[in-house]
Formats: sequence, C-alpha cells, structure tokens
Amino acid sequence: MMTIKINGKEYPCRVTMGAMLRFKRETGKDASQIGEGDVADLVTFLWCCMASASKADGVEFGMGLMDFADLLEPDTLTQFTNEMGAAGDEKKTALRQAQEPQ
Repeated sequence: MMTIKINGKEYPCRVTMGAMLRFKRETGKDASQIGEGDVADLVTFLWCCMASASKADGVEFGMGLMDFADLLEPDTLTQFTNEMGAAGDEKKTALRQAQEPQ
C-alpha cells in the first residue's frame, strides 16, 4: 500500500475490488483495458484506488474526479504508474518461478 499526498493531505492508495468496480462504473471499461499512455484512464483509476482505499480505511476522501484531477500533480501520477508496473512485474516473476519445474 502507498500513500499519496493531495492538497497537503495524505490518503491511502491501493488497488481493491472496489477500485476496479468504481473504474468500470466511471468509464465502462475494465481496469485491464487501461492503455499505458491513456492519461484520462490512469487519473480515473488512481482516483478510484484512492477513493476505495480511503473508504476501506475510514479516511474521509470526499473529492470528485474533476476536483481530484485539478489537484493532482503529474509526478504523483507517474509515481503511481511506476509502483503499479513494479508490482505487476513482481507478480509475473513470482508466477513464472512457481510454474518452473524444480
């Protein structure tokens, strides 16, 4: 889990089932369909991850998507996408290693 600072306040951020459902409802697409360079979908998914993690952790979030986007710094989005990519690479490596004959 990571935390992200928006407008001087830190919020929890992680991928949850709620985040994936929020993204689907917001965009009509599955999170697996997010393109690497699709800034709108990446911002939306980050918002969904933060809203869901905040709700799960009992942290008041209360920002709509556009308010969130207005306050989001590009470096924060880059950090999020890098963290998600690294986590995905680790899972792929672990799965490959588990499937290799011993």
